[in-house]
Amino acid sequence: MEDSMMLGVEGIKKRILHGGTGEKPKFVTGTKVKFHFRTQLCNDERTVIDDSKKAGMPMEVVIGNMFKLDVWETLLMSMHIGEVAEFWCDVIHTGMYPIVAKSLRRIAVGKDPVDWHIHTCGMANMFAYHSLGYDDLDELQKEPQPLYFVMELLKVQQPSEYDRESWALNDDERLKAVPVLHGQGNKLFKQGRYEDATLKYKEAVMCIKNVQTKEKAWEAPWLRLEKMANTLTLNYCQCLLHMEEYYEVIEHTTDIINQHPGAMKAFYLRGKAHMEVWNEAEARDDFTRVLDLDPGMKKTIKKELAVLKMRMELKNEEDRLMYKGMFAKMAREQDSLELENPDQEISEQTSPEQETTQEKESAEAPLEKTGEEQTTSTQTSPEQITSAQEVSREETSTALSSSDHEIPEQSPQNVTPEQTTTEEATPEQSEAVQTFQEQSASKETSPEHNTPEPTRPEQAYQDLITSEQMTPAETTPENTSQ
Repeated sequence: MEDSMMLGVEGIKKRILHGGTGEKPKFVTGTKVKFHFRTQLCNDERTVIDDSKKAGMPMEVVIGNMFKLDVWETLLMSMHIGEVAEFWCDVIHTGMYPIVAKSLRRIAVGKDPVDWHIHTCGMANMFAYHSLGYDDLDELQKEPQPLYFVMELLKVQQPSEYDRESWALNDDERLKAVPVLHGQGNKLFKQGRYEDATLKYKEAVMCIKNVQTKEKAWEAPWLRLEKMANTLTLNYCQCLLHMEEYYEVIEHTTDIINQHPGAMKAFYLRGKAHMEVWNEAEARDDFTRVLDLDPGMKKTIKKELAVLKMRMELKNEEDRLMYKGMFAKMAREQDSLELENPDQEISEQTSPEQETTQEKESAEAPLEKTGEEQTTSTQTSPEQITSAQEVSREETSTALSSSDHEIPEQSPQNVTPEQTTTEEATPEQSEAVQTFQEQSASKETSPEHNTPEPTRPEQAYQDLITSEQMTPAETTPENTSQ
């Protein structure tokens, strides 16, 4: 079929490649559409940029849900079920495609569609990093151009025919879903189901970020949403601590601290993560910063610092024993090699008497010798050989006994935390010993023993009604469980 302008839509041409079946579906706000797509450049080679069939994942959109590439809704609403059509779209419709394509590619490889832990709005993220992470999309972002979209309509569902996920909600529905997801995450955390809790917290953050991108950065509505997102992200980090994902905790908390230097709980959780990966200096700095922000945390931080000191002493002792055992093993291997080849080593060695005799002969010899004299001077008497062998054997025996003396073979000793502390321990140190033993005995410790419970939803969303500023007491780990 020849290209034809779509009625009432400028800059779009459609060509049907395969006809669909049945009547045209009804498309209303909330209708869920599933389809395959292939994106091509408008060049002679029709270079393929993206292909959902090759990725093995069909695309889904909800009509009227403010999808960034709204031209796709227009294209899909012109199709029948099973239809395959090619659409040419002018540059006025394709400017947002690189951003959409980045999200789709991340989803296809199992990543988050957006970097939700980076605390800036979506457009600010793009310009801050000057790259979408894909060369072809960066080029298309710099120089927008017309594109071909080949689409195959697979399925159409009305709003009442499916359970709506968070991404399919409008802004009001997303904000209402956040406290529900927050509460579900807290419940799962208390049950010790940390991985399930992270999914709830992450989904809630995604809802907030989608709404936040429509607000002006650093103004009151944006800041209220930012505060909610930070609370959820810190709860997410508490789950990661229990899952032993310490470097991810450091990454997320650092993002928050960079934007909000007064986030006391972020410093506390980052200090805990640094302690677990033996970053002693960083952990001390973070715990010190917690005290600066909230002196009421003095008892908790004193206990954490005592545990940190004990852990580092134990780690240093383990390292010392490990390296001592390594060097002892190397010495034994060297001794074994020397014992296996004693004759070779003796023949290669020259005794001090031989060196002195050779130097004297060299000094007293005339400048030129006859051939017979040269032959005679290079020969060594049997007595010299016997003497050299005896001296070399004595030196080898002395070297072996000296090596064993310097690096004696020791059996590893079990070092306990109590052995690394002083004999007379203070009450805080005794308490730290007990805490360390509890942490070492089980990684499934209840939330109260390690980190505070996640912040409750009613505490985090009070600002949506009152818009009051959060006081320092509200952010302390103890108060987050109230």
